[in-house]
Amino acid sequence: MDTLYPTLAAIAAYLVGSLAFAVIVSRAMGLSDPRTFGSKNPGATNVLRSGSKAAAITTLLLDACKGLLPVLAVRAWGRPYGLDEGTVALVALGAFLGHLYPVFFRFQGGKGVATFIGAVFGIHWLLGVATGLTWLAIAFFFRYSSLASLVAAVFAPAYYLFGHRLQWYAETPVALALAAMALLLAWRHRENIKRLVAGTESKLGSKKQS
Repeated sequence: MDTLYPTLAAIAAYLVGSLAFAVIVSRAMGLSDPRTFGSKNPGATNVLRSGSKAAAITTLLLDACKGLLPVLAVRAWGRPYGLDEGTVALVALGAFLGHLYPVFFRFQGGKGVATFIGAVFGIHWLLGVATGLTWLAIAFFFRYSSLASLVAAVFAPAYYLFGHRLQWYAETPVALALAAMALLLAWRHRENIKRLVAGTESKLGSKKQS
């Protein structure tokens, strides 16, 4: 029983993460499948390239909720079932993996930025604010969503460790989950990294390409 509930929570989080809202929202709003244009990534940034800000914002919020809500659920209702910070780490990682490799969409998912930031907010709201502001600052000055995502992902575990005993008590499983998600996010952005180095990466606000 010690591992049953944490395992079930992680599986549930993975299934929630597997809901590819970029595709679902685009279909519901009569837009092109985001996997067919631009970066072909089913995420909010690529949905924005369709020209619909409403669809992009809706996708962003729903993808963030995939990471946020499972973590908050464990914190709110997990204590009677023995769900601790280790389960928080598992659930955050499970939701993130669901977005990257969704079982409902042939394991072809997005890059996980919004879901990652949502999970970070669930871990601690100040950690989420710091990570989100880092993303916004880099995106504002450089206009590259991928660069902003990479920098924010690197800083999130650093912020978490830095805040130990200042705003929270850093737990090893959570720190490891944040680091693992940052590495996976970087791996999913490997093509973006190549384009950033080559100077061919698309900037925020660019329209979809045929």
